[in-house]
Amino acid sequence: MLIKTADELNKVIKKIIIKAGADNRNAELLSKSLVSSHLSGVDTHGIRFLPLYIEQIKSGELIPNAWPEIIKETKNTVLVKGNYTFGQVTAAFAMNLAIKKAVKFGISIVGGVQVTHTGRIGEYVEMATKRKMIAFIFTGGLSEETPVAVPYGGSKSVLHTNPFAIGFPTVNNKPITIDIATTSISGVKIHIAKEKNLNLPEGCIVDKNGNPSCSPDDFYNGGALLPFGGHKGYSLMFANEILGRIFTNSDDYFEINKGGAVWRHSGFTIIVFKGDLFSKLDKYYIRTDELTKRIRSVPPAKNFREVLVPGDYENRTRDQRIKKGIPIQENEWDAIVKIAKELGIKKI
Repeated sequence: MLIKTADELNKVIKKIIIKAGADNRNAELLSKSLVSSHLSGVDTHGIRFLPLYIEQIKSGELIPNAWPEIIKETKNTVLVKGNYTFGQVTAAFAMNLAIKKAVKFGISIVGGVQVTHTGRIGEYVEMATKRKMIAFIFTGGLSEETPVAVPYGGSKSVLHTNPFAIGFPTVNNKPITIDIATTSISGVKIHIAKEKNLNLPEGCIVDKNGNPSCSPDDFYNGGALLPFGGHKGYSLMFANEILGRIFTNSDDYFEINKGGAVWRHSGFTIIVFKGDLFSKLDKYYIRTDELTKRIRSVPPAKNFREVLVPGDYENRTRDQRIKKGIPIQENEWDAIVKIAKELGIKKI
């Protein structure tokens, strides 16, 4: 295990991405997002994705110096086309627009199409919480060419992880953040389990015949992910597919040989509104604070140390890693060093 500061990681990522063809603006936004994932403790969405991004840049699926554009707009709605640049760039661009319109009109809805991998989507709702706003982001369209998730009661994959996130501001600027996939486990975690030769928890996947399995190999041999919580997670997965792909009309904007098989059709819907739409903000803060204190005061169940509120883990990890540094797996760092050398970067 290696320890890197946020600044060290930021410089390395920017150097590699610029060398791969990105401009300074996109490199800055991408590196900020990947480092934010690590600071938040979501290491699955950090630098381990850099090799994929470089591969997609080389194949022309990802356009590293493209910039998102507005293609439809009303006073409090926008449709953004990402032009297959980094998904993190498109999502940040869209959220900034949503915040700007919500400041002026109280509520806004922003859709995104031609969106590549967006990374940790909790990052974008956190942007809104910093402006004392509540935000949602729903993603879909990942399954048009590469379905990996079975519907509840089904034996064949037809949908995808379809994550969503919700963010709520708090009085101490430590946001309440819900950021989850609608499957029982993410594809990245299955990959990590396979790397470490570990079994998966029960209830995460089925094999190619639709039978329950705990083996990562069964997933890669034609298996599929299960929705979390049975029909409940499946229902959210279904809803996110409508909001992310159908509502945004992302299928009409896809381009062959762009975006990669997973993200070619993908899209998202963002909803942002002021925290004081229906009551004064101080009252909202007082009651939110009362709720979180009440929940955290619940005696923990057996094998639990404490009861947490959504976002506690990310907020605590962020504070800790800013002070003590970010742990990086050696194999992930080795992959970054290899990419740098291939791009002609002698020292990182």
